[in-house]
Amino acid sequence: MLVVENLRKEYKNIVAVDNISFKVEEGRIFGILGPNGAGKTTTLRAVLNIIRPTSGKITFNNKPITNEFLNTIGYLPEERGLYKRSKVTDVILYFAGLKKMPRNKALSEAKSWLKKLEIEQYADKKIEELSKGNQQKVQFIVSVVHDPDLLILDEPFTGFDPINQTLIKETVLSFVTAGKIIILSTHQMETVEKLCSDILLINKGVELYLGSLANLKKNFGTNTVKIEFDGDAEFISTLNGVQNVDRYRNYAEIQLKDNIDPSEFLKMIVNKIKIKSFSVLEPTLNKIFIDVINQSHNRQV
Repeated sequence: MLVVENLRKEYKNIVAVDNISFKVEEGRIFGILGPNGAGKTTTLRAVLNIIRPTSGKITFNNKPITNEFLNTIGYLPEERGLYKRSKVTDVILYFAGLKKMPRNKALSEAKSWLKKLEIEQYADKKIEELSKGNQQKVQFIVSVVHDPDLLILDEPFTGFDPINQTLIKETVLSFVTAGKIIILSTHQMETVEKLCSDILLINKGVELYLGSLANLKKNFGTNTVKIEFDGDAEFISTLNGVQNVDRYRNYAEIQLKDNIDPSEFLKMIVNKIKIKSFSVLEPTLNKIFIDVINQSHNRQV
């Protein structure tokens, strides 16, 4: 288990991270979300022991993270860095060597990963000869070739087309099955919804939400329904229980006031227009993210 307790990092007069705490258990994907400058990268670098926190405590399997543990950690940084004039296999072997992998095992794992990610034909090509997407695959392999127990992924899907995004997602999910601890930082909210069980939402170094994705949607989501109809639905916007209406030709998304039950709203309209379909909409993480960040900005003004 990874445990971060009361993490704080100051740079001169700037507090990059202010009293952040969270836990990540084996076989879980933990999402760290926030706008640019929120403190996500600082938090990740503190976990990786790249920077020293001003205060707080970070432990991995009940022990402090020291250089001894770095060989059991995999890190895919947002800003990629490969030796572009070197051959693919040589680059993988170099980084595997930094993790103290025996050369024969590293070579075997490199071949296996190149095949798994469908780029084995480029094993002897220089990095600069590969497409951006295939360079990303090599960077991903470098991060996981040593079979880390803790994997930190910072924007891992950037640069991939939809097919390769799916390939990488399936690979990440296989790590979950294997019981690894995974921290994911990304701006792709749809990906977070599909992969993460728990999230930390931060802004300007401060925690805005910590917990399950399901509870986040319950706590911050809006009471919204969608109807498909025949007839004139203009009257809906005048109903007392309606907060907002996005109306189109034959369907509408209606945000109800918090005290209005969707079934009660249906009773209000069912005799006035022909209802072809009716559903309660679960709020998207993208909308909740924007709303929560805007609320935090308003509180600070």
